[in-house]
Amino acid sequence: MNVKFRLTLMNFLQFFIWGSWLITIGVYWFQNRQWSGAEFGAIFSTMGISSIFMPAITGIISDRFINAEKLYGILHILGSIVLFSLPMVDNPTTFFWVILLNMMCYMPTLSLSITVAFSALKSADKDVVKDYPPIRIWGTIGFIAALWVVSLTGNESSSNQFYIASAVSLALGIYSFTLPKCPPLSNKVDTKSFVDAFGLRAFTLFKESKFVVFFLFSMFLGAALQLTNAYGDTFLHDFKNVPEFKDLLAVKYPAIIMSISQISETLFILAIPFFLRKFGIKYVMLFSMIAWVLRFGLFAFADPAGGLWMIILSCIIYGMAFDFFNISGSLFVETQVDEKIRGSAQGLFMMMVNGFGALFGSFASGLIIEKFFTFADQSKDWHSIWITFASYTLVLAIVFPFIFKYKHNRAEALAIKAMNH
Repeated sequence: MNVKFRLTLMNFLQFFIWGSWLITIGVYWFQNRQWSGAEFGAIFSTMGISSIFMPAITGIISDRFINAEKLYGILHILGSIVLFSLPMVDNPTTFFWVILLNMMCYMPTLSLSITVAFSALKSADKDVVKDYPPIRIWGTIGFIAALWVVSLTGNESSSNQFYIASAVSLALGIYSFTLPKCPPLSNKVDTKSFVDAFGLRAFTLFKESKFVVFFLFSMFLGAALQLTNAYGDTFLHDFKNVPEFKDLLAVKYPAIIMSISQISETLFILAIPFFLRKFGIKYVMLFSMIAWVLRFGLFAFADPAGGLWMIILSCIIYGMAFDFFNISGSLFVETQVDEKIRGSAQGLFMMMVNGFGALFGSFASGLIIEKFFTFADQSKDWHSIWITFASYTLVLAIVFPFIFKYKHNRAEALAIKAMNH
């Protein structure tokens, strides 16, 4: 198998695992276990908690002590064991700790998969900016495929979703040991300081203003991603309480409507190389912020009847909002840091997005919605909620270009230089 196909299969399985349970775990929780909504809210915080420290730790380990592809495989095998045990849990408190353990295994594999892919592509003399997005697109396809497999087999409320995820995780874990070698590089240098000895060099990136701004906005945009994950599906579900909307397609099958977002991702991933080369990372990230404004703004004025086109357009725009930030951000990190700290730098990026960003987004939005936009009967003022979210991302879009000082021409030169090494 050529390197592109091997990395494509890795990405497909990587996100198939997540798609097998992430969207349907709520159905399992409420319909199968009949546990409370308050306790369920804590389940999604496990992603943020684990992302704060695990990607950075595993990035340091892969930079200094063990091949990235081997560490990647070990984590997926451990995750398989944890997923297999989930259906045996019979109380929500224990379920929280087990799912947290699973996320501690899974979340760092997101950045490790990027490290492995970039290393393999460079070793094969490929162009990471051009060749990685078409490979990464299969991750999104894997997520969609998993969602449809679980749904069409009638396992949305069944514990079988965790067994499916466990089996695929085990398969990927074993397969990982056959991937191109991605050995540590920093152990070849003389470690003269505490920072070098413990693989903390990636954190010195915060000494550079461009990285301070980049990672800060990574956190803020990570919060925006959490907002759409947490409330998008619930927003459509709530229309069932309005008699004139309850029998409409978007209300009966909200998951299918929301899956347009993932389908859109597959299209915008392919556009990333063009936009990066044409505009550079600064403007690509700005386009992402503007897309988030439109994503939330369209929801604010949409409904499942005459405003269905706004919901669909919002889902299409999501592809740009997500990809132009996440995928382009990882490419920016890859082309701007020393290869000896590539793993820990990618882990740091994931920590800011899925760790601090996710926690900030989930906790802040929860408090704001509860205090200002929830009525006495517990119904929500969705129009005001989405306007607030849109205003938040609009502020980011206005401020960002003025404080992120970065020249596109220099970025392109460095990227070409990095790809030739």
